[in-house]
Amino acid sequence: MMRAFIAVAREGSFTKAGRRLGISTKLVSKYVQQLENQLQTQLFNRTTRSVSLTDVGAAYLERCRPILEQVDELDALVRERQGALAGPIRITAPTGFGSTRLTQALIPFLRQNREVELDMKLTDNRVAIVEEGFDLAIRIGALRDSTLIARKLTDMPLILCASPEYLDRHGRPQDPRALSTHACLVDNNQREINVWRFKSGAHEHVVRLNGAIQTNSPGALAQMAIGGLGITRSPFYAVEEALNSNLLEHVLPNYKTDVFGLYALYPPNRHLTRRVRALIDFLASEMGRQA
Repeated sequence: MMRAFIAVAREGSFTKAGRRLGISTKLVSKYVQQLENQLQTQLFNRTTRSVSLTDVGAAYLERCRPILEQVDELDALVRERQGALAGPIRITAPTGFGSTRLTQALIPFLRQNREVELDMKLTDNRVAIVEEGFDLAIRIGALRDSTLIARKLTDMPLILCASPEYLDRHGRPQDPRALSTHACLVDNNQREINVWRFKSGAHEHVVRLNGAIQTNSPGALAQMAIGGLGITRSPFYAVEEALNSNLLEHVLPNYKTDVFGLYALYPPNRHLTRRVRALIDFLASEMGRQA
């Protein structure tokens, strides 16, 4: 019953909770109703379109989540005593990176550890890691101030690029200052949205952009650059395939631009289980090898 309640609270839906747990919506509803009857209180406000926690439900969720985590941990501990990593890992990551480079790295880990139960949520929106019950988050770029613990996995170079067709029409910049006359496709996840910095030897060049097109998705920026809309600066993973197939061309290759860090973040007040620690170590090794 408690597991069904937490799933509904996390998903905001009885149907989605049923999918997560692998049971029917009707059974999820039955378990939650039994729990409310047992506690003699209403845990959710229900309408035809939404499900939300009552004040009592929110307080109950805060207290029962660590209990369920301890139950899961005890179960995993018994299995891990047999020598294998076991138990659930909830992880969140950016959509583009998570569906490509991260997934490629996870496949060998999951093949080696068949009893690990992975639950991965991919989103380009910021996720409340503690509140939503994640064990681990993967982040790219400058980290915001946070109480989360961060371990750097590797460096992620940024590549300035555009389609050959765009560069044929508008010219190939030979100096960062020339970018001020070009259409630039901007990642608005960055702290300085309309500023790109470059280094050549000991000199730093700061360019203020005409960034008419912005998005929070490096994958979308890469596709727009392939479509000839302008010059973009993107993490290497998002443009690697397009560069190799000549759909994109490296711009200003003799100038160095910023390097983003790739980080694993996890809550400081949560015991880092052996399986989560093993996954972080594996990703650090795998991502470092690929860099």
